Amino acid sequence: MPDRAPQPVDRPLPTEEARDLISLVRDIAQREIAPKAAEEEDAGRFPREVFSLLSESGLLGLPYDSEYGGGDQPYEVYLQVLEELAAARLTVGLGVSVHTLSCHALATFGSKEQQVEHLPAMLGGGLLGAYCLSEPASGSDAASLRTKAVRDGDGDGWVITGTKAWITHGGVADFYTVMARTGEEGPRGITAFLVPGNAEGLSAAAPEKKMGMKGSPTAQVHFDGVRVGDDRRIGEEGQGFTIALSALDSGRLGIAACAIGVAQAALDEAVTYATERRQFGKPIADFQGLRFMLADMATQIEAGRALYLTAARLKDAGRPFAKQAAMAKLHCTDTAMKVTTDAVQILGGYGYTADFPAERFMREAKVLQIVEGTNQIQRMVIARHVAGPETR
Repeated sequence: MPDRAPQPVDRPLPTEEARDLISLVRDIAQREIAPKAAEEEDAGRFPREVFSLLSESGLLGLPYDSEYGGGDQPYEVYLQVLEELAAARLTVGLGVSVHTLSCHALATFGSKEQQVEHLPAMLGGGLLGAYCLSEPASGSDAASLRTKAVRDGDGDGWVITGTKAWITHGGVADFYTVMARTGEEGPRGITAFLVPGNAEGLSAAAPEKKMGMKGSPTAQVHFDGVRVGDDRRIGEEGQGFTIALSALDSGRLGIAACAIGVAQAALDEAVTYATERRQFGKPIADFQGLRFMLADMATQIEAGRALYLTAARLKDAGRPFAKQAAMAKLHCTDTAMKVTTDAVQILGGYGYTADFPAERFMREAKVLQIVEGTNQIQRMVIARHVAGPETR
């Protein structure tokens, strides 16, 4: 079949600098990420050298302050970078989103001294982060977490004990943003800490064996009496749950952008196949039933992109965006699941084989409906904004 490269997305970018940034990202994605994606995902290989390259290129701290090594980019631009990376390989796009999430607590709630000391290495110094909120018995009910942090003997630091679960980059991260219980039960007793990846007593279990994203390590992380100084406490005691929710509002936009990236990649694959595959003497893209499928796929992708960008612009303007972030996460990840499933259908038997990437896109899309708040949780969040809190 002749080679038919997909057309780049025509993006609504606010500045010439942003257009240059997207061009850089596309070049890296096409040269360094996409060509190896299928082979490395099949082998379960984590591309740490890609994250090093992204760090060297200034792409791991895009939405943060340039004073500390960030890129000073609005979320409107940062999210479109994520989309481009996820379209090339979800392990990379989602990994950048998780790293950004891991930096959020310190960048937003940390003291000036903490930011000066730690952020430059986190944002542009080659370090990779992980975000530790979920536990084996507390996923959606994050306020019930059991990992504890207690004052050590001299009162000048903390000892953290417990297990975190479903941690992206677990075992390979250089730092962990950890939510631990320091006080009463419920959300008011949780505090945030910045824990170095080489801390004594910190270890990771073997990575989970997942349906998709096999190159991205997801593992339990154990804290067996891990000691950290009080200078690694982020924010006030008891403020950790507020910090966690603030990070998740932004993180959900990252997931939404990644979902649209995967969906766009699946649509591109489906269009390429449908215009090249001939049956009954003509391309299968000429058959109305299939053309309508492609039209629906493209429409849902554009709607999802518009929704996450609307939420991003609200955030950039300093306005409330939690409802729109939940809507974007819900719609975009459901769209990714539907579009990738339809892409497999359009490719027929070939779509069900690992010789084509459609089946990988479909497997990867599923996790996006689960991570950083399941889509059932997103519906609860949206309903509270629309109809008020549940009556008791």
